[in-house]
Amino acid sequence: MRFWIPGLRANALELNLRRAWRYSPPAILAIGFLVLIVLGALLLWLPASSHDGLTFSQALFTACSAVTVTGLVVVDTGSALTLFGQIVVLLLIHLGGLGLMTFAALTVMALGARFGLRRQLLVREAMNLTSPGDMLIVVRQVALLALSLELLGTALMSLVWVPEMGFWRGIWYSFFHAVSAFNNAGFGLSPDSLTRWASHPLINLVVSGLFIIGGLGFTVLMDLRRQRRFATLSLHSKLTLTGTAILALGAWLLIMLFEWQNPQTLGALAAGERPWAAWFTAVAPRTAGFNTLDTAGLLVPSTLLIMLLMFIGGGSNSTASGIKVSTFMVVVLATRSFLRGRHQPSAFGRAVATDAVFRANCVVVLSLLMVMLGNFLLVVFEPQLQLLDLMFEGFSAFGTVGLSRGITAQLSLPAQVVLMLLMFAGRIGPLALAFSLARPRRWRVRYVEEQVQVG
Repeated sequence: MRFWIPGLRANALELNLRRAWRYSPPAILAIGFLVLIVLGALLLWLPASSHDGLTFSQALFTACSAVTVTGLVVVDTGSALTLFGQIVVLLLIHLGGLGLMTFAALTVMALGARFGLRRQLLVREAMNLTSPGDMLIVVRQVALLALSLELLGTALMSLVWVPEMGFWRGIWYSFFHAVSAFNNAGFGLSPDSLTRWASHPLINLVVSGLFIIGGLGFTVLMDLRRQRRFATLSLHSKLTLTGTAILALGAWLLIMLFEWQNPQTLGALAAGERPWAAWFTAVAPRTAGFNTLDTAGLLVPSTLLIMLLMFIGGGSNSTASGIKVSTFMVVVLATRSFLRGRHQPSAFGRAVATDAVFRANCVVVLSLLMVMLGNFLLVVFEPQLQLLDLMFEGFSAFGTVGLSRGITAQLSLPAQVVLMLLMFAGRIGPLALAFSLARPRRWRVRYVEEQVQVG
């Protein structure tokens, strides 16, 4: 396949493309996300995108939040943006959620081009796949799965919102929230998110089902489609599913325990409605960003629990962010293995690769350093605000969750820049970002080992 641009010879363009592919895949992904954020900001800055006009900083923050599928907002999406602006946000969510390189792969496939090894490597890096295979088949399945689930979610939620809002507004409302939920974005069209439907079973089940499925990861979903039995799944899929279930059920029980009598949250609902709201609050921090309870009204234990869940996030190669459930499980298994005096962590009759343990530890350490530095800067720039509120905002930004205790719009421009950097770093991934800044090299020198006292 040859490319042609007026004024530029095809051979010269092909040479430039070859040179571009020499950069590491994470670096190309980071640049792609930056370009998409800037383009999205320019589109949202247009007069046609908002009713009263947005400043460029507001447009940039909204675009960054949409591309990184976070959901933190400085303007209300439903009232401040026009239909055109909402469509731009939805496109940015789709591109950021499914991944720039997934869409690039689909484009190349549509043009009839063949993938080379480097392009397959780039898509694998974008989707965090560890096993080789036909990327085009995976990408096609991913796109079909995403579209099918979003349309199914739209159809189910329209049963509630079409009678309430009318046909076209109800359909758009349903489609917007279905796309936002599956991509773990957390953008909504109401200033109070989904609090009006805190006790509605259908809305709770559909929205939480979409962001849980979207947050499992495409490799887990493809594995489930092929194997259909838990016993035959890969170790990665088993750890992700087990970790997701433990975190969701454990958080659900703890939220009900902490908030059952709190008049600002569960205590304001009827007894039969409280489990629904508690469930949604427990699973939303896996980077969904929707809320059915007033987040600012949560007690301190619940707030700290949600911060931990936001830091962990969802599954690898999913629409969610955070350090990832599988990373958390590997660190837990490695800790258990060390305490038991074993040399290698294991689970379900399989040993975890040593490289995966090093990678998991690296991700956790880098993530902690990033989020702590971000929180430190937030405290420096906003000393008048509560520490817990600022830390919650920092964890939410890094985990690309979108939950807030109501201070996002109050933050100064420097603090908003910190949040944008945290959102970007959280979406690209700490390890990928580190590879982007310093390309790893293989060292052939081996040093003599020596013990170091730890602990």
